[in-house]
Amino acid sequence: MDAPVIHDNALGAFLRDRRCRLDAAAFGLPMMRRRTPGLRREEVAQRANVSVTWYTWLEQGRGGAPSADVLDRIARALMLTDVEREHLFLLGLGRLPEVRYQESDGVSPRLQRVLDALEFSPAIIKTATWDIIAWNPAATVILADYGRLAPRDRNVLRMMFCNPAVRARQLDWESVARFVVATFRADAVRAGAAANVEALVDELSHASPEFVAMWREKEVGHHGEGTKLLRHPTFGLMSLEFSAFAVDGRPDLSMVIYNPATPAVAVEVRRLIEAARP
Repeated sequence: MDAPVIHDNALGAFLRDRRCRLDAAAFGLPMMRRRTPGLRREEVAQRANVSVTWYTWLEQGRGGAPSADVLDRIARALMLTDVEREHLFLLGLGRLPEVRYQESDGVSPRLQRVLDALEFSPAIIKTATWDIIAWNPAATVILADYGRLAPRDRNVLRMMFCNPAVRARQLDWESVARFVVATFRADAVRAGAAANVEALVDELSHASPEFVAMWREKEVGHHGEGTKLLRHPTFGLMSLEFSAFAVDGRPDLSMVIYNPATPAVAVEVRRLIEAARP
């Protein structure tokens, strides 16, 4: 007796389409007696280490829901891209797969041009481990001269807990530091980078008793939007509104944009940025 249908055939249609796009010759498979392009079902099943009958049922929209492990194996068998793998999980399980963290040390020229187009709005791009990897000229003038720092020192947590100058610029350092630690913890886990930050956490634990206390509280937070009060060396106390945005297709990156919170600050920010131009 046939297995009962438990979902529509969108998943099966997607699997068939991707299977038929593959080049059998590229896998060293014989090309004779193939009536249709792509791989056969039994070939995909073998590559994914599942039974041919079960895989056939999956393409036909029958049988039980696949596990995440099986979908991962099918994704590899079909040579799916990251976007296609996400789509496969949404069709098969109704959720995204677990995040695979990818370390990044830069951004594309196009993304840098987006930053630079924000002429009077300081903006940065940070990783899930809170390394600042890109910024615009306005950020250099208003926030910090990141270009003068070594790449490892551009980490927000190192700056917050180990750089006295950065600490002094915060109006309420303890509140800002707690926000940073809580949001950092959530970002790292969300991006699948919990293991990647262990060395940084260990380093900061030895460098700062205050970090140890805040980290042990196990608070989690969300960057979102808010207001930052900053002591600027020229202007004095400066109020900036910030908003954080995800970079599409890059769960490891986020963009944070700062805007003057009052007309008076806006005038001064513009003056400072214009004065710093060559």
